[in-house]
Amino acid sequence: MPTSPVDGRRPGRLTYLSDADKTAIYEAALEIIGSIGMRVLHPEALDLLRAAGAEIVEPDLVKIPRELVEKARSTAPAVIEVFDRAGEHAMSLGRHNSYFGTGSDLMSTYDLETGEHRPSGIADVARAARLCDALPNIDFVMSCAHPNDIEPQRSYLESFKAMVANTTKPMVMTSEHGGDLAVMCAIAEALRGGPEELAAKPYFTMYLEPVSPLSHPVESIDKLLFCADHGIPAIYSPAPLAGGTAPITVAGHTCQGVAESLFGLVIHQLRKPGAPFLFGIGPAVLDMATSQSSYNAPEYLMTFLCQIEMARWLDLPNWGYGGTSDSQVVDAQAGMEIAELAFLCLAAGSNLNHDVGYLDFGLTASLELIVIVDEYIAMNRKLFAGVEVTPQTLAVDVVRDVGPGGDFLAHRHTAKNVRKAQWRPTIINRQGHVRWAEEGGLDLKEKARLKALGLLKTHEPAPLSAELAARIDALVAAFTPGDATASAGAEG
Repeated sequence: MPTSPVDGRRPGRLTYLSDADKTAIYEAALEIIGSIGMRVLHPEALDLLRAAGAEIVEPDLVKIPRELVEKARSTAPAVIEVFDRAGEHAMSLGRHNSYFGTGSDLMSTYDLETGEHRPSGIADVARAARLCDALPNIDFVMSCAHPNDIEPQRSYLESFKAMVANTTKPMVMTSEHGGDLAVMCAIAEALRGGPEELAAKPYFTMYLEPVSPLSHPVESIDKLLFCADHGIPAIYSPAPLAGGTAPITVAGHTCQGVAESLFGLVIHQLRKPGAPFLFGIGPAVLDMATSQSSYNAPEYLMTFLCQIEMARWLDLPNWGYGGTSDSQVVDAQAGMEIAELAFLCLAAGSNLNHDVGYLDFGLTASLELIVIVDEYIAMNRKLFAGVEVTPQTLAVDVVRDVGPGGDFLAHRHTAKNVRKAQWRPTIINRQGHVRWAEEGGLDLKEKARLKALGLLKTHEPAPLSAELAARIDALVAAFTPGDATASAGAEG
């Protein structure tokens, strides 16, 4: 959990856009929404929009007037409370609160024992969840792996089942369509004790994407409406690719992403005003020299900072990114990139930051990197907690006691405050060369690997009751992959 600011005060936060900039981006986004329009390929959503006063041009091109966007902004909650598997409060999404977690659906994994780069499997989903359960600064969990050993249509649901069994932390989920999402919801309702209990204490957040540029497919809207109906927090984050599926300029990239996310907000709030919604943009950049989509290009970071600022300005919780690297291995480049992105998240107050442990442009998972990012977050949560300034911390009486030429090592004030005053690393080196060599001369990656192995050997997440485990098994077994409707599996 993030460290709370002292006495409710917050240290200075990074700002990136002027008020005039934010107003200009918003007005331009409204122009895209209202005069250019977007394609909506979901009949029920088209009916909602038509009944609310949106203009339907051609069969599925929709132009939404400004007043509908403003109304949706006014009904969407500014803060979303999220709870863990046991129903205990875990996260308050909104304002400047920053939380971190893994990402989803990585096709490859670096094997923790052998170092081999290999296809991911369902065991990797379970293992990553259990490791995250043990790491105190990983606040939520995504699958961290795509299980190549599972039938594709069942992969998201089987991943959900593995995660529920291996961590008590809240989760962010992906799904193929409304059918497997409905089963996830039924499982969460079984854990909570019913649909009303789940809506009151959301357990997982759902990640959804429109298709850039300016298109909202059936599957995305089907899941968006389902989330609104059931009180599941919905992330609606387009992934416009600068220079490919969005303008190459940072301002244009930001503007299109803002428009696409807000378009989804309108549909979501028309369905159920007040339902929990997270604004976001996945601001990937198409490198014109390599044709590679980069997670860590400076233009990506710039657009991401604009997105965070726009979320705060709109008073909406935001979906974010933290702890990723485009490097192929855990090396100095990975360290540079995860540090820069995670620090910016904390400095700007980005809310729900995923993809911790990503390498290789979001294609490969590294458990060592998750451990390293956990330590980096811990260090910087100490920094961003701010400074407590009181008579006790100013310590004038202590200075008087010690006097000129004395020392503070043996003073009671030092012993009393040392644990609170100083942060302690678990894998970062604080030894001199001789001691470091005596202890094996290990680098950070190897220390992280050994810590991960140790935690996986010793940590046991809180178990599910036999009754709940059997209920979850039955719901997953009953799922029919061919049924893409949002009601599939809901009755179990």
